Amino acid sequence: MSDLIKKTILAGLGVLSLSRGKAEKLAKDLIKQGELAKTEEAKFVKELMEQAAKDRAKVENEIEKTAKKVLTKLNIPTRKELNDIKAKLDKLAKK
Repeated sequence: MSDLIKKTILAGLGVLSLSRGKAEKLAKDLIKQGELAKTEEAKFVKELMEQAAKDRAKVENEIEKTAKKVLTKLNIPTRKELNDIKAKLDKLAKK
């Protein structure tokens, strides 16, 4: 099956919500429709899951980058910065 079809499937299903069960059901549906050979089912599911994992990682990375940019733009401290401040306050309180 072509990469374009796989990417279209992933886009339609939403890579963040693709599970092995959904991938297997999709493969069975494609077999019934004659779009996928039965012998290619396991390979198709494996490749679909691998691509979904890669795409999921890319999406998560982009979300993380965007969140960091927004926090920086809004001048909101990170958890590390807050923990550093807390440590300094604790140290000052002991004095």
